[in-house]
Amino acid sequence: MEYIIKEERLTATEYIEFLKHTDLGSQYPKERFEERIETLVKKASISLVARNECNDIIGVCFGITDFAYWLFITDLGVVREYMGKGIGKALVRKLHELAGGEDNIIMYTCVNENAIPFYEKIGMSKPNDVMVYNRVEWTDFVVE
Repeated sequence: MEYIIKEERLTATEYIEFLKHTDLGSQYPKERFEERIETLVKKASISLVARNECNDIIGVCFGITDFAYWLFITDLGVVREYMGKGIGKALVRKLHELAGGEDNIIMYTCVNENAIPFYEKIGMSKPNDVMVYNRVEWTDFVVE
C-alpha cells in the first residue's frame, strides 16, 4: 500500500471529517468542539498528514514542541481500515524527527487506554514524573 506523509495544515472541516473515520474523535470534549478544533489545526507546532494514492487523508499526527527538548503528541489517528499497516508508527517517527530527533527530544503524550499497547510497541513507557492541572469541563461524545 502506497502513502505519503507530509507537513500540511488541514482545515477544521477536513479534520472533523477525518475524525469520523477514526477512534481519535472520542478524546475531545463536547464543549466548544468546533471552535477548539479550529484552534488546534491552526496552531499545532507540527501538523503531519498521511494520504493514500487517491489523495485521501488516512492518518494525522499533531505535536507541540519547543524544538529543543520536548515534544507532546496531541493527536495521532489513522482511518480504521488502514490501522495496523505502520502508518501511525511512521507518523510518530516523522513527528519526532521534525521536532529535533530522538537524541535531543523527549516525547510525551496522553493516551486512551486502548492505545497504550501501540505506544508501548513503538518504545514509549509510562512516566511517573508528569503533573496535571485540569479544571476543564469535559463531556464525552463521539464525532459522527
